[in-house]
Amino acid sequence: MGVGVRLVKNDVKYAEQVFKLSSDPGVKDVLGIKVDHIDDTIEFISNIVQQESEGKVINRIILNEQDEVVGITSLKHIDRGDGICHIGTWIGVPFWGQGYNEASKVEILKIAFNELKMDYVFAGAKESNTRSRRAQEKLAYMTIGVETEFPNELTIVEKEAKTKCVLNVVKREDFAKFLTGHII
Repeated sequence: MGVGVRLVKNDVKYAEQVFKLSSDPGVKDVLGIKVDHIDDTIEFISNIVQQESEGKVINRIILNEQDEVVGITSLKHIDRGDGICHIGTWIGVPFWGQGYNEASKVEILKIAFNELKMDYVFAGAKESNTRSRRAQEKLAYMTIGVETEFPNELTIVEKEAKTKCVLNVVKREDFAKFLTGHII
C-alpha cells in the first residue's frame, strides 16, 4: 500500500476541508452532490453524525500522514442485522492516484469485519464512473461483477445512485486472506 491513513469520526471541524475537496467538479459531479456553500457541508456532517448515533452508518474522515483531509469513507446499511453492509469512499482530486483509496478501504473494512462482524461488504459504482470501477478492480480482495448473484444489493445501489451500476463485494474470508498475506 505504501501510504498511511488515519480514519477519524466526522466532525464539523473538518467542514472547510471537506467542502473544498467535495466542491471540485471531479468529486462533486461524479457523486452528484450539492455542495454550493459550506453550509451544505455542515448540514451533511450533522446528518451523518446523527445517522451514526442511530447505528445506521459509520462515516470516517480520511487523514493522511500530514493530517490533511483527503476524503471520506463510510459503511452504510450497517443496521440491517444480516451481516451485510455497503461501502462508499471518495478521495479529493489533489490526492488521486496516491494510494489513499486502498489504504482507507483496508482500514474501514477492518471495522466492518472485525468490529461489526459483517460477512459481506458491497461496493457499487456507476457504470459511467470508470475511475471508481478501475479502483475497485485493483483491490485483490474484491470480487468483481456480482450483480447476478446479489440482485437485491444491486437494486439498493442503483436506487441510491439513480442510475445503472456495477456491483462488487468483499467477502470476510477473502479480506482475512489478504490481511494475512495469502494470495486470493
